[in-house]
Amino acid sequence: MKLYRTSKGVLLEFEDTFYLVHSDWSDLINSDSLYQECESIIKGGEEIKNGKEWITDFLMKPIEGQEIWATGVTYFNSKMGRQEEAEATGGGDFYERVYHADRPELFFKSTAERAVGHQEKVAIRKDSTWDVPEPELTLCISPSGKIVGYTIGNDMSSRSIEGENPLYLPQAKTYDRSAAIGPCIFVTDKPFPSDAKIYLEISRDGQQVFEGSVGVDQIVRKFEDIVAYLYSHSTYPKGCFLMTGTGIVPIQPLR
Repeated sequence: MKLYRTSKGVLLEFEDTFYLVHSDWSDLINSDSLYQECESIIKGGEEIKNGKEWITDFLMKPIEGQEIWATGVTYFNSKMGRQEEAEATGGGDFYERVYHADRPELFFKSTAERAVGHQEKVAIRKDSTWDVPEPELTLCISPSGKIVGYTIGNDMSSRSIEGENPLYLPQAKTYDRSAAIGPCIFVTDKPFPSDAKIYLEISRDGQQVFEGSVGVDQIVRKFEDIVAYLYSHSTYPKGCFLMTGTGIVPIQPLR
């Protein structure tokens, strides 16, 4: 099942059929019983015949007042890429250590207002020389800390700034339009498919300059463990989204 936030209302898609949802977006996705509520909506059966048109013409980013957080160094490829950058600038082995540590790397990524939605433009800092998109499986988490859905996130990053000094991470990661999210929230009562893959293609002037893919089964941490650290000593009354890290690391500077 997929939930879409549009300017005409909330839509639920199931087996190519769309249903109108008479609920506030944040109230809906913050429910610990979101899957069961979606089942009830389908049984209620208010079908929308032009649902695809709503998504094409009226789609909004699937976030209102939630915060977006991110976790890093969850893939081996990411660890190696960050480690090489750290060594080149005289850094230590902190990426190696956090990769194996019990405590994950967590950082604040974006407010809802600073984020953009599906097919909207992200931003690149003018004071950066190497910038990459980071496509990531993103968790939708309720205020109680329960994972209720999944979406797609882009943790747009300045590799040149982060590589210069790890203390510059907030500047490399957090700025206006540095996060993209959507188009929808995937709701399931089963664990996220372990055979799912994330794909990235970068094009310049119509020419492909990079492509890559990675399986989400390469993430070394359990989602529930990351969420537990995120919610430790912090409350999220409106829920939050958590980007789970990138395993696709472009090997050349791509602005």
